[in-house]
Parts: sequence; structure tokens; C-alpha cells
Amino acid sequence: MREFAQLAVAVLLLKESDRSQLELPSENERRKALAIATSGTGVWDRNVLTGEVHYSSSWKALLGYTNDEIGNDVSEAYTRIHPADFAYVLAVYQEAIDGRTEVFEVEHRLRCRDGSYKWVCSRGKVVECDGAGKPVRMVGTTTDVTTMYTLSEQIQLNAALLTDLTNEVPGMVFQSRRHVHGKYSFSYVSAGALDIYRLSPEQLMQDADMLHLIIHPDDLAAYLSSLEASARDLKPWHLEYRVLLPGEGAAWRQGGARPRQLADGSVLWHGIITDITERKLIEAELQVLASTDSLTQLSNRRHFMRHLECELMRVQRSAGYPAVILMFDLDHFKAINDRWGHSVGDLALQHFSATLRKQLRRTDAAGRMGGEEFAVVLSNACVDEAKIFAQRIQDELAITPVVHGDERLTLAVSVGIACLDSTDISAEASLSRSDKALYCAKRAGRNRIECY
Repeated sequence: MREFAQLAVAVLLLKESDRSQLELPSENERRKALAIATSGTGVWDRNVLTGEVHYSSSWKALLGYTNDEIGNDVSEAYTRIHPADFAYVLAVYQEAIDGRTEVFEVEHRLRCRDGSYKWVCSRGKVVECDGAGKPVRMVGTTTDVTTMYTLSEQIQLNAALLTDLTNEVPGMVFQSRRHVHGKYSFSYVSAGALDIYRLSPEQLMQDADMLHLIIHPDDLAAYLSSLEASARDLKPWHLEYRVLLPGEGAAWRQGGARPRQLADGSVLWHGIITDITERKLIEAELQVLASTDSLTQLSNRRHFMRHLECELMRVQRSAGYPAVILMFDLDHFKAINDRWGHSVGDLALQHFSATLRKQLRRTDAAGRMGGEEFAVVLSNACVDEAKIFAQRIQDELAITPVVHGDERLTLAVSVGIACLDSTDISAEASLSRSDKALYCAKRAGRNRIECY
């Protein structure tokens, strides 16, 4: 998984002329790399231990730099942060470095090559930790949000000029008001309302409640409560939410606005709504990179252990709720690699993972723990059901060999089974018992099923 994530980020760091020279694993990965590289969003990749930060070409271009004009040391990156924003930005990043959060977002100013400053929104996620759970690598995106801040100033200076400008801005610029009796209204809406909500500015200014029919039902409560909180505390409003567009389906929107209380007690916002559907797709791809084993498309060890922890908590909360963990180890896998090569070994791993996936229920989970070892957690299942599951895997492998040219390679697997126990202090304790059972299966002659 780590190599796969590194490869994806490496593609982003190449110059345009060099991208075609890198051999990506598949056409699918080429599309992922191209989507990130051409989205207009800069991507960065930081090694927490070494202090190295790598930037995509689009990230450098955002500040007016070419590929060779920015170094990779984090200390250099700090010098580009506006002095007034430095302490705040550092505190946000430190929370992630200290392991207090995995995902973070911060808006601040960055110095461009020509000495001017741009407002940017940086979002990041911890994608790799060491054995002690300390973050060692973060990946994220940086987006230019200068337009939003500039437009906020223009609203105060010249309303007529604002109308001309905002109608050309991607998104919907607005002025809205919460009246003292609790009703909301729009006093200004730019032409971008048609792109954002498929409603005209006139429709929204006549009836602001029309938005309630457009916002996704699952997000409407959060939308309304976030506005109420902004009005109550007079703090900036910021929300990512979904809309349901007629004939198009769901799309993502991001809203941001600054509130001001008027003399009569009502609250006035100036803000902008933008389409972030493409960014959400990119973030979803990054999430897959952080949680999936690239070869087998099963969960990687880190993501699987999170699922196992959740299942253990369910066992501990609900008396009598059964759950079982199974450890699988492909027998004689080293001999397969030695005789046929690693490409056939990879085919064997993919064949086994596909066999596992066919047998899983919606509530079950499988992961590659490393090498030729795999794990499965069966929810609401007992040991006897786990034995049946393991036997089905063994039977399926026996009748469906790996096909490589004229060769037919029949796989065998040893299985260790253990119940999740409410007294387990961690998921590792449950996993350890199934691993011991697996060792007994290997020692007893392989291609066996043993229970702890």
C-alpha cells in the first residue's frame, strides 16, 4: 500500500513532459493521477520525520513558481507563511504531527514568487504512522481561495462593481440575513445560483426556503444548525454539504460566510457557495490510497485493524454478541515465488483475495496483513460458522487453480480461528489468538483449520 501511495504522489511531482515516461500499474491509476494533476488543486506530500515536503507542479504554479524554484525542506515552506498567520498554521499542523487528529484544514496566506500574498485553504490527512502510532507521513491539497476574501472587501466598497465581478466568479456569491423572528432571506444572490442550485437569483431572493428542497435530506439538519450556530456565536460559517439537483442527482457544495450583527438584532452574512464535487472525488481517491492494499484491493492492515477494533467494541457493549476472526496463510507461498517468479506469486495473491471476497457477507471484512497472510472478521458469527466459512475457501481453492499460460497452480491455505472476547484489551489480543491457531495449523501439516 505504501508503495502504491508513493507512486501516486510521484506522478503528481513530475513535470508535464515527464509524466508519460512513468509506467503506472494500470490505466485506472493513470486516470487517477491525471485527475489530480489537472484538477487545479495543488498536492503536497510531507515526511514528518525528515522534514521533506514534495509539491505537485500545480502547487508550485499556484504561487508563480516553476518546478525547480522551490526546495523540499519544511523550514523553507514556513518562510512563505504570512507572519500574522504563522502561529495559527503551525498549531493546526502540530495537532496532526502529535497524533491528535488525522484530518485537518486551515486557511491562511502564502507568499508568492512576486512577493504578493494569496489566501489558500490547505487540507491534509495522515496516511502513514510508525509502529507506535505516531504520524510519519501526511498528504494533502492546497486551493487558492483569494477570490472569496477579495470579494468580501468588494462588497463593502462598491455594490455595482461587485455584481459585475461576482457574476463571472464560479460559484454563488450572496448576502443573506437571519431576521430576529428566525426567518432567513437573501438580499443579494449572484448569477452563479443557476450553476450551484439550478435556481435563479430572483427565485432565491423571493423565497430562501426553496433551498430546503434542494439540499440533501440527510444534510439539511446540519445546514440549518450550522447557520444557527454562526448567528448565535457570530463566528464564520463554513459547511460542506450535498445537494440533489433535478435530473442530475447528488453533488457537493461548500459554503463560507462571515456574519455581522445589525442594530435590530438580525444577523447579516456575506459569503460564497462553490461546487466542490470534483475535489470530493479526489479526496475519495486519496482515501482509497490510504486504506486499500493496491495488489489485492482488500483493506490494508491499518484499515482492517480499525474495523476489528470497532467489532471488538460491539462485542464488549452487547452481551452474547458473537464475532470471530480468522487468519489465513497461503501454504508454500515462498516456493511459488521461487519456482514461477513474483508475477505468478502476485496472481496467486489476487486469486486468493478474490476467493475471499466472494464468500464475504456485507457485514464482514477482510484485509491483507502482510505478505501471504490475510485476516477476516465475521460479524455475528460463532466458531462453527467460521469453520464452515474456512472450509468453503479451501474447497473453492481446490477446484479453481491459478491459470498462468499452460500452467495450473492449485493453492492451499492454513487457517486459524479465534473468537473475539469481551475481556480483550485490544484488537491485537484477538488477532494474536487466531495467529496462534494458525501456527498450530501450519505445524500440523498445513491446509488445515485449527481453533484457539
